[in-house]
Amino acid sequence: MTVKELMETGRFGVVNEGAHPDAPIGGLFCCDLLSVAMSKAPAGAAWVTVMGNMNTLAVASLTEVACVILAEGAALDAQAREKAGEQGIPVLSTEEPIFDAALWVHTAIQ
Repeated sequence: MTVKELMETGRFGVVNEGAHPDAPIGGLFCCDLLSVAMSKAPAGAAWVTVMGNMNTLAVASLTEVACVILAEGAALDAQAREKAGEQGIPVLSTEEPIFDAALWVHTAIQ
Protein backbone atom coordinates (compact mmCIF):
# COMPACT_ATOMS: atom_id res chain seq x y z
CA MET A 1 0.00 0.00 0.00
CA THR A 2 1.24 3.48 -0.81
CA VAL A 3 0.73 6.64 1.20
CA LYS A 4 -1.71 7.86 -1.45
CA GLU A 5 -3.70 4.62 -1.29
CA LEU A 6 -3.87 4.99 2.49
CA MET A 7 -5.14 8.54 2.06
CA GLU A 8 -7.75 7.38 -0.44
CA THR A 9 -9.27 4.85 1.97
CA GLY A 10 -11.16 7.68 3.65
CA ARG A 11 -10.16 6.29 7.02
CA PHE A 12 -7.88 9.24 7.82
CA GLY A 13 -8.01 12.96 7.32
CA VAL A 14 -5.29 14.36 5.07
CA VAL A 15 -3.42 17.19 6.74
CA ASN A 16 -0.64 17.30 4.13
CA GLU A 17 -0.30 15.07 1.07
CA GLY A 18 3.47 15.34 1.03
CA ALA A 19 6.00 15.25 -1.76
CA HIS A 20 5.96 11.49 -2.37
CA PRO A 21 2.41 10.15 -2.12
CA ASP A 22 3.37 7.09 -4.17
CA ALA A 23 5.91 5.96 -1.55
CA PRO A 24 5.16 2.46 -0.31
CA ILE A 25 4.38 1.92 3.36
CA GLY A 26 6.76 -0.78 4.49
CA GLY A 27 5.76 -1.17 8.10
CA LEU A 28 4.33 0.50 11.15
CA PHE A 29 5.81 2.35 14.11
CA CYS A 30 4.04 3.64 17.22
CA CYS A 31 5.82 5.90 19.67
CA ASP A 32 5.32 9.27 21.35
CA LEU A 33 8.80 9.65 22.77
CA LEU A 34 10.70 11.55 20.10
CA SER A 35 14.17 10.42 21.16
CA VAL A 36 13.09 6.79 20.82
CA ALA A 37 11.39 7.47 17.49
CA MET A 38 14.55 9.17 16.24
CA SER A 39 16.63 6.07 16.93
CA LYS A 40 14.12 3.34 16.10
CA ALA A 41 11.52 4.48 13.53
CA PRO A 42 12.19 2.49 10.37
CA ALA A 43 12.42 4.31 7.05
CA GLY A 44 9.29 3.77 5.02
CA ALA A 45 7.05 3.10 8.04
CA ALA A 46 3.76 4.76 8.88
CA TRP A 47 4.41 6.46 12.24
CA VAL A 48 1.36 6.71 14.51
CA THR A 49 1.70 9.27 17.30
CA VAL A 50 -0.11 11.97 19.26
CA MET A 51 2.85 14.35 19.04
CA GLY A 52 1.79 17.01 16.56
CA ASN A 53 4.61 19.52 16.71
CA MET A 54 7.67 20.77 14.83
CA ASN A 55 9.94 18.25 16.54
CA THR A 56 7.77 15.41 15.24
CA LEU A 57 8.28 16.70 11.72
CA ALA A 58 12.03 16.93 12.27
CA VAL A 59 12.13 13.30 13.43
CA ALA A 60 9.91 12.23 10.51
CA SER A 61 12.32 13.90 8.11
CA LEU A 62 15.43 12.41 9.75
CA THR A 63 14.04 8.89 9.88
CA GLU A 64 12.43 9.06 6.43
CA VAL A 65 9.14 7.53 7.56
CA ALA A 66 6.56 7.19 4.79
CA CYS A 67 3.99 9.26 6.68
CA VAL A 68 2.94 10.52 10.08
CA ILE A 69 -0.52 9.62 11.40
CA LEU A 70 -1.72 11.87 14.20
CA ALA A 71 -4.08 9.85 16.39
CA GLU A 72 -6.55 10.70 19.17
CA GLY A 73 -7.46 14.04 17.62
CA ALA A 74 -3.91 15.42 17.80
CA ALA A 75 -3.30 18.23 15.33
CA LEU A 76 -0.48 20.26 13.87
CA ASP A 77 -0.46 23.93 14.74
CA ALA A 78 -0.31 26.42 11.85
CA GLN A 79 3.49 26.67 11.94
CA ALA A 80 3.95 22.89 11.93
CA ARG A 81 1.38 22.48 9.14
CA GLU A 82 3.32 24.99 7.04
CA LYS A 83 6.58 23.17 7.77
CA ALA A 84 5.06 19.82 6.75
CA GLY A 85 4.16 21.41 3.43
CA GLU A 86 7.61 22.91 2.96
CA GLN A 87 9.35 19.63 3.76
CA GLY A 88 6.89 17.46 1.82
CA ILE A 89 6.02 15.28 4.82
CA PRO A 90 2.75 13.36 4.45
CA VAL A 91 0.59 13.85 7.56
CA LEU A 92 -2.73 12.15 8.20
CA SER A 93 -5.08 12.45 11.16
CA THR A 94 -7.70 10.48 13.04
CA GLU A 95 -9.78 10.67 16.18
CA GLU A 96 -9.08 6.98 16.83
CA PRO A 97 -6.75 5.83 19.61
CA ILE A 98 -3.20 5.00 18.56
CA PHE A 99 -3.74 1.25 18.89
CA ASP A 100 -6.88 1.20 16.74
CA ALA A 101 -5.35 3.37 14.02
CA ALA A 102 -2.17 1.32 13.98
CA LEU A 103 -4.02 -1.98 13.92
CA TRP A 104 -6.09 -0.83 10.95
CA VAL A 105 -2.98 0.26 9.02
CA HIS A 106 -1.13 -2.94 9.95
CA THR A 107 -4.00 -5.04 8.61
CA ALA A 108 -4.29 -2.91 5.45
CA ILE A 109 -0.62 -3.17 4.49
CA GLN A 110 -0.41 -6.96 4.97
